[in-house]
Amino acid sequence: MNLHAIRAIYRFEMARTFRTLLQSIVSPVVSTSLYFVVFGSAIGSRIPEVGGVSYGAFIVPGLVMLSLLTQSISNASFGIYFPKFSGTIYELLSAPVSAFEIVISYVGAAATKSIALGLIILGTAAFFVPLRIMHPGVMLLFLALTAVTFSLLGFIIGIWADGFEKLQFIPTLIVTPLTFLGGSFYSIDMLPPFWQKVTLFNPVVYLISGFRWSFYGVADVSVGISLAMTLLFMALCMGVVAYMFKTGYRLKS
Repeated sequence: MNLHAIRAIYRFEMARTFRTLLQSIVSPVVSTSLYFVVFGSAIGSRIPEVGGVSYGAFIVPGLVMLSLLTQSISNASFGIYFPKFSGTIYELLSAPVSAFEIVISYVGAAATKSIALGLIILGTAAFFVPLRIMHPGVMLLFLALTAVTFSLLGFIIGIWADGFEKLQFIPTLIVTPLTFLGGSFYSIDMLPPFWQKVTLFNPVVYLISGFRWSFYGVADVSVGISLAMTLLFMALCMGVVAYMFKTGYRLKS
């Protein structure tokens, strides 16, 4: 394995974050803080506890996941799309670097940035709502798995996209609505029985449910099922990435 190449690409991607610190870190933290103020304080004071947890604290895992998903996709998709746009992707493909090493570098950097952002948002949430983490190990596991999985999805989007507008198409029109409808601000037990069953087809439900269980020990679905679905989605994304590199889909043309 070419560790020097992996480290070089990884450091380059991480350096880009520090060059755009306002956009990469500050903006998502401020936006999420507004959710805490509006939903946690203003609306939360009028809503009773959900599953024995105050509403302001209940929505924290969902808001962290919302930021984690969108930032993981954004970081990874832009990271691989820009070399395609500038034409430097051909230099990367012709270099003595395997597809596996390229994916590790870009996805690893995107996941690192997303995890750091998620932890910063968690720290920020403590200033607004009473926060406790019953299972910190499980919390970090879901945080890492989700960041890697959606960084892989972002990598796929970056390869698929042939214009800057397409980079935001899936995150804006598909991922964000699925996150809002996946129990970020409510428990799916509040829904009518029919819609509870429909909601179970939303993959984001399992991510948020498992992540919330690590905080408060309450979940809409079993934590084991949540973990299995997360790993399944990760494996699916890995398979798509492998296919893209094997066929050269939108990489060599």
